[in-house]
Amino acid sequence: MKSQELTLDSISWRGAVIQVLKNWWVVVCLTLAVFLGATGLGMLTYQPAYTASATLVIRVMGSDAYSSLAQATQMTTVYSEVFQSSALRNMIAESIGEQVEGTISCTQISETNLLTLSTTSPTPRQAYLFISSALANYEEVAGYVFTDAVLEIVQEPSVPESPSNVAFLIDHRLELTLLAAVGSVALILLIYLLRNTVKVSSKAEDLLDGKVLGTVPYERKQSPSVRRMGKKREVPALVLTSSLVSMKFSEANRRAATRLEAHLREKQFQVMLITSVEENEGKSTVAANLAIALAEHGKRVLLVDGDFRKPAQWRIFDESPKRRASFSDVLMGKLSWEQAAAYNERGRFWELFQFQALGNPTNLINSEGVGHLLQQLRQKMDYIIIDCSPVAAAADAEIWMHHADTVTLVVREDCADVRVINDTVDVIWKSAGDFSGFVLNAFQDESLQTDRGGRYGNY
Repeated sequence: MKSQELTLDSISWRGAVIQVLKNWWVVVCLTLAVFLGATGLGMLTYQPAYTASATLVIRVMGSDAYSSLAQATQMTTVYSEVFQSSALRNMIAESIGEQVEGTISCTQISETNLLTLSTTSPTPRQAYLFISSALANYEEVAGYVFTDAVLEIVQEPSVPESPSNVAFLIDHRLELTLLAAVGSVALILLIYLLRNTVKVSSKAEDLLDGKVLGTVPYERKQSPSVRRMGKKREVPALVLTSSLVSMKFSEANRRAATRLEAHLREKQFQVMLITSVEENEGKSTVAANLAIALAEHGKRVLLVDGDFRKPAQWRIFDESPKRRASFSDVLMGKLSWEQAAAYNERGRFWELFQFQALGNPTNLINSEGVGHLLQQLRQKMDYIIIDCSPVAAAADAEIWMHHADTVTLVVREDCADVRVINDTVDVIWKSAGDFSGFVLNAFQDESLQTDRGGRYGNY
């Protein structure tokens, strides 16, 4: 089994961006959760603090202004120790009659002999009482230190009106929210990069056990409305008979059909099975376009919808289920295949579609009637294309493999695991005896170093 190496040319940058856009709700939910969580937790843990301050000036008796400024720096350190001393705090508690909570600080205003005295407490009242009592009692402690210096009040303290602090989480919630957004995007990209899938077509043959028949590029589905019986209805899926598809899309499907026909002609095969590993890889649309492309070569082609669980061909070609019999009716012996089949005038191929979903079609597929029917069809048709259920959905595909000459796997960009795809190829060789190759579908094909193709969505 081949292993995948993560290199720049194996990563589709547009695919990575699309993954982020597809999972935008994850980014939004996570960032919103972080924002609300930071706000709520910040409010729960927030303890407000109130600060009262006063401006003081140091006067040194017998000194000029220059000497006073020079001594102010030395005195600030001492005054700071005085205001923070336990002796002063005891005097304050005795003065106001209660234990004071909070802190007090004394700092010098640069290049001046001015000091800023600040007290911070849990309540505005305590902050004001703290600083007022400190100013009233500090001289009793400082008098033992300075005998020739005095502090004069320049600006009286006042009762603080609002908290001087903010909750950390609330103050930084925008940064935390941005970090959550970036982290969620990084997580989505990491998951995308670590998925063991085919992300660019240029690396497909290095990863997959088989040849690539072709790569179907992105084709944005047009959505003009048509009126039928007074109701608006969307145009059917992207098929080669539609005038809405681009030349690039059409030629990619025709090239895949040409390579597939070369394989069929070389092995003299008629019955081919079109399937995929996962659902929604576009195998039904690929099968329909292969039928149209082979019919353009002048071949008699029958397109059989063997997906009894989720039939899609009648939706692709906008057929009415009320006017036609289902493929299952033929296998049950209710009518012949000629009675159930219809000729598609635009695509110039024959249709044998399933219109109703069956709950348990395994016994029907495994019946002898399938083999007998295919024998009849081989006599009438050049090629028989069978669209069946995905391998991972049910055992139907593996049973169909026993009836087919060869199997083609449809691989959608960044969908199925490479290991599962290669395991499926092993099953095909054991069950059908031949594997014709892969059709790469819905590939953007733009790596971090190259610029190719695109992406489209279908059945």
